[in-house]
Amino acid sequence: MSNVDEEKVPFTVKQGQYLAFIHLYTKLNGMPPAHTDFQKHFQVTPPTVNQMIKTLEQKRLIQKEPGVSRSLKLLLPVHLLPELQ
Repeated sequence: MSNVDEEKVPFTVKQGQYLAFIHLYTKLNGMPPAHTDFQKHFQVTPPTVNQMIKTLEQKRLIQKEPGVSRSLKLLLPVHLLPELQ
């Protein structure tokens, strides 16, 4: 269940979960998650994480610095994020 109206957000349910994970992980750990953190949380393969990160970048929902690990930054207001499941 989401805390926002899904018709007004610019991302899918799965993308929203990745965005919520980035936000919560960064808030709790003081740095963005690494790819391995996504793999462990979502139980997915490295190519799946890579594709999702690319998709979120293309949609301009996140930004990352090329060649810099743990550089993910959310580009949308936090109030649009769903609850992390």
